[in-house]
Amino acid sequence: MFTGIVTDIGEILGVERAGVLDVRIGTSYEAGNLDIGASIACDGVCLTVTDLGRDPHTWFAVQASEETLSKTNLGQWEPGRRINLERALKVGDEIGGHIVSGHVDGIAIVGDIREEGDCTRVVLDAPDELARFIAPKGSVALNGTSLTVNQVDGARFGMNLIPHTKAVTTWGEAKPGDKVNLEIDTLARYVARLNEAA
Repeated sequence: MFTGIVTDIGEILGVERAGVLDVRIGTSYEAGNLDIGASIACDGVCLTVTDLGRDPHTWFAVQASEETLSKTNLGQWEPGRRINLERALKVGDEIGGHIVSGHVDGIAIVGDIREEGDCTRVVLDAPDELARFIAPKGSVALNGTSLTVNQVDGARFGMNLIPHTKAVTTWGEAKPGDKVNLEIDTLARYVARLNEAA
């Protein structure tokens, strides 16, 4: 489990495509504090550490299956790309965002970005089948970042980014047309399921 509070920006160092997607990611996390088998949210996707080392900076490796590639933007990852990272939640940690599983539901597309005072307004288009789970003042995880939805219009939704969020995540680099990993709020999923059963 995660909270959507990004704790590092990693860099894709290498990508190999065979039976699975093998990715090596550079990080400022201390190598001694990472373990093989640990879960790390990489742009919001919960991935398992399969290897790690230093050369000269800390890096860790992960693998992604075809199922993961079909639901996320990982197929576009190339060396040099920067991604949001978050270590798994530990018992007793502060939950600063919202509960995030790292199980991405689909891809949202950035439609419009404009400055509003010191903040940045970002409008995205969600897949039609996920739009009903997105509500004003609700939470979503976008590329692993816990964000509050400001407005919803059909499958289109928007939020405001404060300068701090842009500085400590990759959202400062976002542009129209970007494909973003979208995880809907778990609570919204269960409420919808209960309404279907009623």
